[in-house]
Amino acid sequence: MLRKQTFTFGPFRENTYLLWNDHDLSCLIIDPGCSNRHEETELFNFLTQNHLVPKYLVNTHAHIDHILGNKFIFDKFGLKPILHPADLPLLLEVERVGKMYNIPVEASPEPERFFTHNSTEQFCGFEFNIRHTPGHSPGSVCLIQNDQKWVIAGDVLFAGSIGRTDLPGGNHEQLLTSIRSQLLTLSDDFQVFPGHGESTTIKAERVSNPFLN
Repeated sequence: MLRKQTFTFGPFRENTYLLWNDHDLSCLIIDPGCSNRHEETELFNFLTQNHLVPKYLVNTHAHIDHILGNKFIFDKFGLKPILHPADLPLLLEVERVGKMYNIPVEASPEPERFFTHNSTEQFCGFEFNIRHTPGHSPGSVCLIQNDQKWVIAGDVLFAGSIGRTDLPGGNHEQLLTSIRSQLLTLSDDFQVFPGHGESTTIKAERVSNPFLN
């Protein structure tokens, strides 16, 4: 069975996800947002205390709050991020952005490789469908896990809201198109785990999200 743990880290209150296979304890780390030594220790202790074996690092997109912990994960486990190539420029400028926000951040390691749209990835013995969902950032992706009906949505779709589009590379109409074509086509019972805030479902957002109606 695929299991999940959520941490909320950093000044932006970003959701960091760990997914792991309870058979061999191999672990996927998604969007490590740990911004200080205390948060790094919290994440590391959970991994070690539960005997998890980190195998993959994924960034749903490369805004600073989602990649603050990339260097820490690389230093501890030797993992380089996997992300969409359209967000590579954002990844590479994280130190400059950190100075803008007065947040100390080390440069992220360069990607191990890149996602392509509608590809199938094997993480921890489970299949994930990778969907390119630009609009919040040029390279935003969502990870669809069909067996457990999960969507790891980054900052594309939130409970009752959608990702902001006023940052460089954002596009409101493109984001709406991404959500309608790539997420609302899923069945109502898919759970959505966003980059900030509480989880939701496709049904709840289809019915009541004011940005989609």
